[in-house]
Amino acid sequence: MTRPVGWLVTGAAGMLGREVLAVLRHDPTARVTATTRAALDITHAHAVRAAVPGHDIVLNAAAWTAVDLAETHESEALAVNGEAVAGLAAACAAAAVPLIHVSTDYVFRGDDPAPYPEYAATAPLNAYGRSKLAGERAVLEGLPATGYVVRTSWLYGEHGRDFVERVAHRVGAGETVRVVDDQHGQPTWAGELAVRLVELGRRAIARRAPAGIYHGSAGGRTTWFGFARAAVTRLGLDPGLVHPCRTEDFPTAAARPRYAVLGHDRWALAGLPPPAPWQDMLREALPLPPGAAP
Repeated sequence: MTRPVGWLVTGAAGMLGREVLAVLRHDPTARVTATTRAALDITHAHAVRAAVPGHDIVLNAAAWTAVDLAETHESEALAVNGEAVAGLAAACAAAAVPLIHVSTDYVFRGDDPAPYPEYAATAPLNAYGRSKLAGERAVLEGLPATGYVVRTSWLYGEHGRDFVERVAHRVGAGETVRVVDDQHGQPTWAGELAVRLVELGRRAIARRAPAGIYHGSAGGRTTWFGFARAAVTRLGLDPGLVHPCRTEDFPTAAARPRYAVLGHDRWALAGLPPPAPWQDMLREALPLPPGAAP
């Protein structure tokens, strides 16, 4: 009989955390402790130290994700995305438990015309990116043999008000929507990323995946405009209502990378294929409406 495997999942109420739990529900060996901020605030080091022992792996999906707000609240973002992750890494080291930590493409400057490999030099443009980079370093330094950093980008999914939902709501109401067409990235479905994170976790427990950085973004690349048009078309809405614009037309508090495209070479070391293209993920995430042509 296969022994139960203890998973501690932080950030369980978020978009990605809920997808991870959905995947683990189909695993009869998984014994899951799912924690929200109310149950386990990862900024409370003593609570984290008490929570980690007794589990086989920790998957950290908790994060400060308010990118623009971080520009004026950098210390708060750093407390969650950096200092708290250092506390998680320390607790995992003490308990000899692997840690998977979810990070972001925003650790890169985004001015390189080629995809960033996993160990490319980092240079975040904004406070959010700096806070996430601090968390990455804490994992890699605190858990050199059992720490996993999985960067993703342009995450969307069923749970939470994401980019696809906002655009679809406006287009469905007959509004014209202007979307940036000079920022390149990889729209990543949270459901697919969750499957990959769980499989990486299984291999980490079995010591069949080398520690370090992995890029969990979708394959290929597009712009926000290209993504928006593909999504509304998939939903049976009018893509003609989606118009391109420049980044300068919609200034934000935090600068965004113009080319945040990630390479996926290290998955082969874990015996896993690279992530699916973003178009395939979109088809899985958004089933066709009744009567629509494939």
